[in-house]
Amino acid sequence: MTTAVRNPVCVQEQHVPGRSLEEKWETARAWGYDGLELRSAGGFAFAGRLPQLRRAAAAGVVMPTACVEMSHFVGAFDAQLRRDAREQLRSQLSVLAEIGGRGVVTPASYGMFSRRLPPFEPPRSPQEDREVLLEAFADLGEHARREGVLVLLEPLNRYEDHMVNRLEDAVSLVREVASPGFRVAADTYHMNIEEADPPAALVAAGPHLGHVQVSDSNRLEPGAGHVDWAATCAAVRAARYDGPLAVESRLSGPAGQVLPRVPALLRHHL
Repeated sequence: MTTAVRNPVCVQEQHVPGRSLEEKWETARAWGYDGLELRSAGGFAFAGRLPQLRRAAAAGVVMPTACVEMSHFVGAFDAQLRRDAREQLRSQLSVLAEIGGRGVVTPASYGMFSRRLPPFEPPRSPQEDREVLLEAFADLGEHARREGVLVLLEPLNRYEDHMVNRLEDAVSLVREVASPGFRVAADTYHMNIEEADPPAALVAAGPHLGHVQVSDSNRLEPGAGHVDWAATCAAVRAARYDGPLAVESRLSGPAGQVLPRVPALLRHHL
C-alpha cells in the first residue's frame, strides 16, 4: 500500500454509493475510511475491470485488497472446478499486483459442504482435503510471490466450510507451504463462532497474519453486535499486525448512517 497509516480501516466497495471507484473513494474518505476492499468476481470478470482499476489507481484510490466472489474455490470436490478456481485466483492476484495492491482473500471453499448438516460425511477424507489445499496454495503462493502480492486464506465457520474453520487450521497450511506469498486472513465474524478465545487466536496467528476482516458477532458492521472490540484491537496490536482492517459485513441500516461510525470505533481501540 502507498499509505503509511498503521492498520488502515477499509470498507468493501459494494457498500459505498457512487458510479465509479473514484466517486466511491471520495465518499469512503468522507466517512473516515482509508481504503476500499474490492470484490473480485469469478468468470475472470476481475481482469475485465482492469481498465477501470488502472484509472482508479492513477487517481489515487487506495485498493489494498480484493475478496473473491466466485461460485467455486480451490477446495472443490470436482478437479475441473478446482483447476478453474486456481486459474481465476492466479488472474486476480496478477490484476491486484498491477494496481499496487496487497493481496487477495479466498476461503478453501464456501457453501460446498458442512459436517454439521446432513449427510455429515464428505466424499473426501481430511487427509485428501489437506493434500488438495496444499497443492493449490503452493502453486498460488509461488505465483503471488512472483507478483509481489499475497494469497490470503480465510477460515470460515463450520456451517460454510468443512476444511478450514479456525485460524490455527490456516496457520498449519501456511507453515507447511512455507511460501512468502501465502498468509492467513482472519475474519472476526467466523472467529466469533469458531474460536474459544478470539483475541488469543489472533495473537497466536500473528507471525502468519496477512489480513483482517472485521464484522460483528451477527455479521453486521462493527458495533452492531457483541464482539469485544477493545480486546480484538488489543490483540491486533499484540500480534504486531499493521495491515488493513476491512469491513466485510451486512449493514444494520442505511450505509450512510451506520458505516461512518465504524472507523472511529476501531481507531479508538487501536
